[in-house]
Amino acid sequence: MTIKLQTFTVLALSAGVLPFIAIPLPAAAVTVRPAAPPPAESAERPASEETEKVEKAEEVRSKPVLLRPGHRGEAVRTLQRKLHRGRYYFGRINGVYDEQTKFAVWAFQKHKRMMPRKEVGPKLLAALDKPVRHKVLVPGGAPDRVEIDLRNQLLTVYRDRRPALISHVSTGAEVRYCENGRCGNAITPTGDFRVLRRAPGWTTGPLGSMYNSLYFTGAIAMHGSSKVPLQPASHGCVRVPLETSKRLYQMVKIGEPVHVRGKIM
Repeated sequence: MTIKLQTFTVLALSAGVLPFIAIPLPAAAVTVRPAAPPPAESAERPASEETEKVEKAEEVRSKPVLLRPGHRGEAVRTLQRKLHRGRYYFGRINGVYDEQTKFAVWAFQKHKRMMPRKEVGPKLLAALDKPVRHKVLVPGGAPDRVEIDLRNQLLTVYRDRRPALISHVSTGAEVRYCENGRCGNAITPTGDFRVLRRAPGWTTGPLGSMYNSLYFTGAIAMHGSSKVPLQPASHGCVRVPLETSKRLYQMVKIGEPVHVRGKIM
């Protein structure tokens, strides 16, 4: 909006002084700016939207992080280190949830009397940091010995009366078989034995291939295998995961006591 102002000023000075007449000032244009509009609303997100974002982040953090076979990364390395510290895992700490890692997870779960599963969540990781109450099959046994639990499909090697290796195994399926012209009963015998013979590396017989075999009665041995399922599945031998069998073969010598107890369910 523009307002025009015009001023005429006449000044009469005292006698003896010529009067001074102010020349009319030209009209001056003065621009009055309108009041500034109220400040725009803040560009920040509404509080409700920020709250929703925080709640979603909390929800993601609270969900159990599951590790499964095939996963890779630092979380898997942490799992492998804890399993190794507990004497369940003897493979490489490579951050890969491979089959050998899965077998070690099963060993720990069975040792804790948990249902064996492939997935690993925060609860299991936390349990790995706590001591496990170990059940001895042969109280008063030799300080260095091997115990094989048929019911839980678990093998334990003792050193100085303490568990030094704990492994998931697959023992005799307890069925009648006939394979490659050879028939028999797939039974892992119970009793007290000693290691009679060792056969390093891969050997192949009428019933298949065996790795790092430790024979403790007749043709029955503890040996590494590429197939170690949860259920009893062998012809009578005690199948051990390949990586674990390497460590087992290093530890157990001829003459060491082997105790087999229990009954498959």
